[in-house]
Amino acid sequence: MNAESEFVVETRGLRKSYGAVHAVKGVDFRLRAREVVGLLGDNGAGKTTLIRMISGAERPTSGDILLNGEKVSLRSPRDAMERGIETIHQYNSTVGNMTIAQNIFLGREPLGWKLGNFGILRKGEMRKASEDALGKVGFHLRSPDAIVSDLSGGQRQGVAIARALQFQANIMILDEPTNHISVKETNNVIRFTKELPERGYAGIFISHNLGHVFQTCSRVIVMSRGNIVADRATADITIEEIEGLL
Repeated sequence: MNAESEFVVETRGLRKSYGAVHAVKGVDFRLRAREVVGLLGDNGAGKTTLIRMISGAERPTSGDILLNGEKVSLRSPRDAMERGIETIHQYNSTVGNMTIAQNIFLGREPLGWKLGNFGILRKGEMRKASEDALGKVGFHLRSPDAIVSDLSGGQRQGVAIARALQFQANIMILDEPTNHISVKETNNVIRFTKELPERGYAGIFISHNLGHVFQTCSRVIVMSRGNIVADRATADITIEEIEGLL
């Protein structure tokens, strides 16, 4: 870690173009440790493209991404995960035909004895760790062996969040985490997001629900047409002002 950097994530002049379409236009974005920032913007504003670059799913056309003050090249979501960035997407953070435990350990399964690239899964360890991680999130599901496709949308979000906790991510990107889930499950996600700083995490919370943003975030960044048009503490801006910028 660069001791001089106060930011866990920073972008400098970040750009992404698709042919003649300039989705992100030289964005300077900053996220401090133990801070939750709301990232806002209408469809096409550039926020999804920005997040895809920070999470390793897209390569920038130009500009830099820094983690803890160090320039990095994130070539894939796996690169980002290995550096402590977990992205919890609205729809595709879990695999429906796998169990809860399999989803939480997806791609990082603990193995017993090995023969080449093969080994025996330590399933008991996976079940116990999955139950513990879900408990920390406040989701108490009936069994870690339950198939994820049988869960509600909010329960699936809980599984994705539990996976991030299990592998000690320090930066969590929550992409529309309260869409299409029940009131109780929404409250669970909001409570968890509000607790991120005291748990030692930084977070980026993307949502069209400004009420949820104001409940969970200490700062909001508003994007429009590929640019950041506002970067303000939530205490210093109103929902009406934000709506005027979107």
